[in-house]
Amino acid sequence: MEKLRKMVNQIAYTPPQDRLRTLSTLQFSLIPLLSLASTLYGFALPLRHRLYHLGLFHKDRLPVPVISVGNLTWGGNGKTPMVEFLAVWLAAAGSSPLILTRGYGGADEAKMFQRHLAGTPVKIGVGANRANTAACFLKRYGRISLCKHGDSDFEKHFSNNKQGNCSYSDQIGVAILDDGMQHISLWRDIEIVMVNAMIPWGNQQLIPLGPLREPLTALTRADIVVIHHADMVSKKDVESIASEVRKVKNSLPIFLSRLTPLYFLKAGNMSCKLALMDIHNTPVLCVSAIGSADSFVERMKKLEPAYVDRLDFSDHHLFQAKDIDMIRLRLQNLQLEFAMKPVVVVTEKDYDRAPEVLKCLDPYEVLVLCSSLQILPHNGNTEDSFKKCMWQHLEVSNK
Repeated sequence: MEKLRKMVNQIAYTPPQDRLRTLSTLQFSLIPLLSLASTLYGFALPLRHRLYHLGLFHKDRLPVPVISVGNLTWGGNGKTPMVEFLAVWLAAAGSSPLILTRGYGGADEAKMFQRHLAGTPVKIGVGANRANTAACFLKRYGRISLCKHGDSDFEKHFSNNKQGNCSYSDQIGVAILDDGMQHISLWRDIEIVMVNAMIPWGNQQLIPLGPLREPLTALTRADIVVIHHADMVSKKDVESIASEVRKVKNSLPIFLSRLTPLYFLKAGNMSCKLALMDIHNTPVLCVSAIGSADSFVERMKKLEPAYVDRLDFSDHHLFQAKDIDMIRLRLQNLQLEFAMKPVVVVTEKDYDRAPEVLKCLDPYEVLVLCSSLQILPHNGNTEDSFKKCMWQHLEVSNK
């Protein structure tokens, strides 16, 4: 199954003109079946939206504003870091945000949220039915108006937020919907769409032939677009993506973001922090089962280890004993080549998905890379202007 997923992923990100040069005979044999499935999916998508529009399918609406963070393609778009960024910011502004996440693939996102947001008023609701999950939390904690004073007090509120002058409230002021763009059964007040700058649209086909969950025209529903991993590509590439977005909806505010490495944690002892420079001149094996392994590996290279090797698995892959054997063999080869013991580096998501399995790599050390999202300045747009744009949308939703 893992090999099949990798083959399908390669098809999805290979332009049609490059297929003859890069795809295998087996992959070519899969294309007609994938194309048929993609066509059927394409028929079902507008029908589903139409049924909700006509009221034949019920759409829930929460008594607090809902911010949806989603994407058009599968995996690697920075949704989870953006959700955390928003939660930290809104908590500092005096709200008690509620994160609503499905808990898919071992609930790795939820575990990471719990670790990073411990000690804050942020609440984390896990469950496939996110309307029911939200209802339970709202019943328990109650709710509070996020923007009490109206538009005229925005600048004052914003300034207080930056100075940390807002007091915490345990009542919920806003819900943040993790991976919410296709979760149309829940009303949202702000739609943030994340785009991976390194692999924005793939072959521009719908799943499973391509990586698109929806066609690019779905950007008409967006309120804000954030081009993630923008620091990993050229300015020309960023502008090309922005141009594609504006062709669909010219009025969309576009922001850039990056994932900034902060420190390492030791697997098995997550209270132990290590500096990024601790891997200098050390051979490193990057092991990942995430949507954008390339960005992870490239960021590790910038930390200047002696060498960076990689083992990539499909998104949300659950590590098994045979995977550990494969990892251990690669580590032994690296140790022979460099005459020093290499270290394994994984993302937090990968560690939280399989913490016990990754402990089986003794005597090799496993480090967990911790990172945070940063808004980058671009064409006059900054982190402050991003937050201002968010507040303006939230104030409109509270009227």
